[in-house]
Amino acid sequence: MPQRKGQLKGSPMSKDQNHQGDSQWPIWEVFVQAKTGAPHEHAGSLHAPDAEIALQNARDVYSRRSEAVNIWVVESKNITATTPEDNPTFFEPAADKIYRHPQFYKIPRGVKNL
Repeated sequence: MPQRKGQLKGSPMSKDQNHQGDSQWPIWEVFVQAKTGAPHEHAGSLHAPDAEIALQNARDVYSRRSEAVNIWVVESKNITATTPEDNPTFFEPAADKIYRHPQFYKIPRGVKNL
């Protein structure tokens, strides 16, 4: 069977499915750590059939020039987030706990990456 434009060899697309159908690979969110001890930061998203391929693709796309020492990939459907409607009630309890603000803590000398 000849390949159609936009279809990769081994792609789960069949001849009766289009690019917008259920055959599209899931979206994975990519988080990279620039150096040991630094926080992971969101680098972007990509499509992949599974976690192993997502890691390999993330390495190729987001760490081509050794910009990362560690990579996390998380399937987007597994991320739970707040919505703008949650904002007033969800975040309100933090406003009355001033001890949670960093000015109440002293950072010891020699501590890095805080």
